[in-house]
Amino acid sequence: MKTKDNVLSFAMNGLANSIARLTENGELRTTAVPGLSLYRKTEPSEPLTGMYEPSVCLIAQGAKRVLLGDDTYVYDENHYLLSGLHLPVIAQVIEASQEKPYLGLRLTFDYSDISHLMADSQLPPPRTQKTDRGMATGELTVPLLNAFQRIVDLLDQKQDIPILSPVIQREIFYRLLVGEQGAILRRLAVTGTQSQQVARAVLWLKANFSQPLRVDELSEMANMGKSTFHHHFRSMTALSPLQYQKQLRLQEARRLMLTEHIDAASAAFQVGYESPSQFSREYSRLYGAPPVRDIMTLRQQSTSVSG
Repeated sequence: MKTKDNVLSFAMNGLANSIARLTENGELRTTAVPGLSLYRKTEPSEPLTGMYEPSVCLIAQGAKRVLLGDDTYVYDENHYLLSGLHLPVIAQVIEASQEKPYLGLRLTFDYSDISHLMADSQLPPPRTQKTDRGMATGELTVPLLNAFQRIVDLLDQKQDIPILSPVIQREIFYRLLVGEQGAILRRLAVTGTQSQQVARAVLWLKANFSQPLRVDELSEMANMGKSTFHHHFRSMTALSPLQYQKQLRLQEARRLMLTEHIDAASAAFQVGYESPSQFSREYSRLYGAPPVRDIMTLRQQSTSVSG
């Protein structure tokens, strides 16, 4: 007689085999299924800064650590990671090898899809809310895992994607909404909740990070008092609005220097810094080295990998 753990393990092995086959030619594959990306890594990675968008991330083999502010999230074959809004993080693959590579996937989502599902369905009540954060891990279930397997299987049946992908994604969203972290999605999908209002301010800040930060204007946008907004923003993102803006600026400056070969001072001004020395200090604090040295190291690493 099969136990629940055995069924989950069998299903996970099947998903790992599918991702391994579909990522044979590289570490990242963006797919024909809207919002679905597949990942492979054959060795643990260095901690990397980046932005997690609204998405659910699943690992079929290996493990990953994600740092959000002072919070740490570790997920693996038994847990998924849910990011409810755009969040600047430091992520690191911590279990991977040539013999047993890290194999994962990410499915991004639009809250309009979540809202429509909630409006059209008689959803069971959510489980008890465990966190105010916009990020959380949850235990994988067999029905959720099976739904992910079916959406990955569509990559071998591309003619079916336009019809079946929305149906399977709807099932995935349903499984998440009624799962242990469903309260996060519900709060962010319902218009007028404080979580949804903070998420709207986050989107504005993400699009306008180079402008001077005015928390008064952000709190008005969220229809909250300044102190209330500040409290809810930090509760959801683990960062203050200023810290959030700073990470966005530094990430964009790093991208400009690395990919567009812009010098440090020009990158600093372009992302909104008025003082190159302040930029250099804050950059060193986040990335562990001054801008010029950091970019030089990244280029050397890229050359050695490509060679």
